[in-house]
Parts: sequence; structure tokens; C-alpha cells
Amino acid sequence: MPVKPIARPDRDALGEGPVWVPALGRLFWVDIIGHAVRWLDLKTGAYGSHVFNEPIGWIMPRAGRTDFIVGMKSGFHVFDFESKALTLIGDPEPDRPHNRLNDAKVDGHGRIWAGTKDDRDQEKSGALYRLDTDLTWSQHDDGYAVTNGPAFSLDGRLMYHTDSGARCIYAFDLAADGTLSGKKVFLRFEDDWGFPDGMTTDSENCLWVAHWGGGRISRFSPDGALLRSIELPASNITSIAFAGPKLDRMFVTSSADGQEHEPAAGALFEVDPGVTGVMPRAFGG
Repeated sequence: MPVKPIARPDRDALGEGPVWVPALGRLFWVDIIGHAVRWLDLKTGAYGSHVFNEPIGWIMPRAGRTDFIVGMKSGFHVFDFESKALTLIGDPEPDRPHNRLNDAKVDGHGRIWAGTKDDRDQEKSGALYRLDTDLTWSQHDDGYAVTNGPAFSLDGRLMYHTDSGARCIYAFDLAADGTLSGKKVFLRFEDDWGFPDGMTTDSENCLWVAHWGGGRISRFSPDGALLRSIELPASNITSIAFAGPKLDRMFVTSSADGQEHEPAAGALFEVDPGVTGVMPRAFGG
């Protein structure tokens, strides 16, 4: 399959955070600058969108429930699609008013790992948080320019987390109780690669990374070797997700902000990954 933009009536100013929700048969993602959550029904092709009154960084399903957890500029919220009700859980950074939640993933124990960033792109004020299933949170790292793309090894014992501004992907040892240790550099992007953005792992324990400013996605082995790159017709590629009943379809988000001269910028793309993904996890709280 060649790279295929998904036909829809709009494009994303800053598409991010695609997540496959098998129970609904839908792929969800967000447009951070557009303050919107989008969805695509992979069986029917139906497309929808809901706009909020502030930036939204990500959306995560809840296990056994019909509502979602979302990361907004104002903090963690519960969002109900039917009523459109948005209920605040809490703001992890009331002392950092210029920050917002930016990217997140659920680990094997049903916890959400989410990063923050300075929305003005001026300070290294981003931090890494864990939202537990009892809806309490804790900070686990700090000092990021742009937090991005949490991802996990197949055994759940390794967590990848990115500082896009530093062109660096870190690896942490992740204990069953949610403790992080042993932070080390897993991969540093070369200058002509752009910046590492959203990430996901596949069924062979390899890491796929979106290249912001690099116009492609790449697959890396568990030891950091570059295995494959797929070029896309947009400069700012933001994130990646496997989807579909067989987890053999790959969807890629992008950004049109500042790239309006690129006809495909801001599109949702489908590409052939040549490998299957891992079943996405829902938040356990």
C-alpha cells in the first residue's frame, strides 16, 4: 500500500495522539491547536469531530466504561461523548500556568503516563506524570523542553520517553509498582532527521518514531538501530498508531501549522507497516 491520506473535510493544525479503541471500532486522535478530538470508524469510514474551548493533548479510553480520560491545558478530565460533559480530575501543574498536557500512553498496569510542555516553547518546564487508577497523580521526571511519545517494551519493563527539543529519546526501567529508574539515552536524532515526536512499539518489540521536521516515520530495533523509514508528503509528522482487528493497519498524524503550503500537511495518513502492532491498553481507573 502506498501512503494514503484519509479523505475528510478538514485537516489538523496539530494532529497528535492516535489511539485505536477496539470496542468501538474507531481510531481517535486530537488536534491540539484546533482544540478538537477526531475519530474515524475503520469499518464504515464515518468521521466525526468535537471541539473544546481549550487545547487538548490526548484522549484515552477507560476499561469497561464508555467515557474517556483527556489531557487538556487545564489538567486531567473525564469526557463523556454522549453528554459532552467535561469533568475536571485535577491540574498537575497549578504553579506552571504556561504549561499544558502534551502526550500520553497507558502502561500494562492501566496507568496513564503523560508529559507536559511550555505552550509558548520558551522554557524547559515540561515534566512527566503518572495518573494512577485511583485518579491521583505523581511527578516522575522534570526539565523537558517538549515531552512526547511515551511507549513501552513488550514485557512492560522499559518505558521510552522523549524530549523532542533535545532530539533525545530516553529509556527508563519501569517497575511493576510504577517506579522509574535507570534513565539513559536510548537514541539521539541526527540533525537532518528532524525531531523525535510520537512513538509506538510493534509486535516484534521494535520502536516506531514520528519525525517532526523530517517528513517520515522510522522503525528502530530494541538496541536503537535504524531498520526502516517511510517518507510522507508532509514535513511535520507527529505520531503513530496500529489499528484494525488484526492490528495490521498503521495510521500517522501530522501538522499543518506553519506548513499550509504543503497540500497534505495536517492529514491523517495510512501506511503499510509490514508488521503488526500491540493491542492498545485502556486506563484502568
